[in-house]
Amino acid sequence: MIATQYKITLPSDYDMNIIKERVRTNGFKTDGFDGLRFKLYLITEKDENNNLQNSYSPLYLWKDSNGLNNFLFNGFYDNILASFGWQQVNIGIPLIDKLSSKISDIKYLFEITGNIEPQVSLNNYKEKVEKELPSIEDTEYIVVYNPDKWKYSAFYFIDDLNKIETEKGTIYNILHISQ
Repeated sequence: MIATQYKITLPSDYDMNIIKERVRTNGFKTDGFDGLRFKLYLITEKDENNNLQNSYSPLYLWKDSNGLNNFLFNGFYDNILASFGWQQVNIGIPLIDKLSSKISDIKYLFEITGNIEPQVSLNNYKEKVEKELPSIEDTEYIVVYNPDKWKYSAFYFIDDLNKIETEKGTIYNILHISQ
């Protein structure tokens, strides 16, 4: 599996209803997309949920590279290029996958990021990350890492923001989930 995400930062006065309408009108087009485990249509809105900026930040989890390659190089990604210009596509490799297929009714995604510091050995690092991550009751999550940057992101699927009121991270609103 491969995770990808592009984070498009939008102006602070950007009308986020434009993105919401874009997803309402087009989100279904990636439902059942070949090779896609899921796509989350994510936004942050300035001054909502402690977010400092507006953004459109879709997150994909691909079953393999074939679906990703098809998306990027066969015209589907052209919609992003035409609307928002050239974007950096962040890549993540799943390290911990605690997801089921019950994510379709979730309203929020909570992201915690961390660095993978230089060390003598990465043996048992997965277990170390699992111990350090917050335990959020009745919440599924996935952790992806990028060895090019030695960073990781833990993405929690949240149905109730009260579960994370003491945690620090980014809260995204999920506008649509394609599976």
